Amino acid sequence: MTGLVVAIIVAVAFDVTNGFHDSANAIAALVVTRAARPGQAVVLASVFTVLGPVLAGTAVADTVGGMVTVDPTLVVPVVGAGLTGALIWNLITWWRGLPSSSSHALVGGLVGAALVQGGLDAVYWGGFDGFRPVGVLGVLAALAVAPLVGFVVGFVGLRGAAFGLRRARREIERPIRRGVWGTAAVLAFSHGTNDAQKTMGVITLLLVAEGKLSSFTVPLWVKLLTATALTFGTSVGGWRIVRTIGRRIYPVRALDGLVSQGGSAAVILVSGALGAPVSTSQVVASSVAGVGAGQRWRHVRWVIVREMGIAWVVTLPASAALAAAVLPLWRLLA
Repeated sequence: MTGLVVAIIVAVAFDVTNGFHDSANAIAALVVTRAARPGQAVVLASVFTVLGPVLAGTAVADTVGGMVTVDPTLVVPVVGAGLTGALIWNLITWWRGLPSSSSHALVGGLVGAALVQGGLDAVYWGGFDGFRPVGVLGVLAALAVAPLVGFVVGFVGLRGAAFGLRRARREIERPIRRGVWGTAAVLAFSHGTNDAQKTMGVITLLLVAEGKLSSFTVPLWVKLLTATALTFGTSVGGWRIVRTIGRRIYPVRALDGLVSQGGSAAVILVSGALGAPVSTSQVVASSVAGVGAGQRWRHVRWVIVREMGIAWVVTLPASAALAAAVLPLWRLLA
């Protein structure tokens, strides 16, 4: 019982650091374009992030919950170690202001701990069931494709918007800023439907393994807990990532924010409907780079983009190694 409680606490802490990275993306354009004050942006993101997992389905949670296939008696130490590795890596990248992928960190942590505990058979590798990604390979494929789609959507969206508004007067700026509010709300909602579900799936897996639930059905209290933890992460620590998304990649204007947020939300919502756990930070950062490239290729700070890309690649092995390192401690605890 003690191991279960500690594992859930670590899951909530991981969710908070996920908020450091990902929830900040929903408010970056609002804040840096001065369409809203920071307090207003946090309230907006809070409301719609909580609504996401409550109103949407649990397809992503089901996918994440099925990645580890160890004996039920070993679920707590394996999942606890995986979450710990992901948590440590999230804190490291947050401190550097890099919008790295919490999804990659979670997958890497779970796989690393499972491999050490039970070898290759302890991981459900999967692939695709029709269009729906299943297992680790399906999740990794979705994580790899989503940023590319985000970049293309941002690039094409900005070009299309710029062409459509080429004769618009300066008065158009006000409705565009209002539109940024709308796309920020949708992006926060989509973030809740996808990222909160990852931790929902892990906590539900723990509850089933410990006999607290008879089937893999996400309780309402788990939905509210994970969504609230994500939002709390934004309010206390997301500002480093806000600066990276809104200024360091490309100086986002109101129209840029409208396009990047709207495109990112569409990619994340479609992914969630397919049960594909994608990284909000990756999709939004790639979309911002796409918007910048659509405006002026040379205006994008590709050094920052490259630094983020390296962090994304390193995240899987780093979080896996961290999880493997702390697994002995979790064996003692559980």
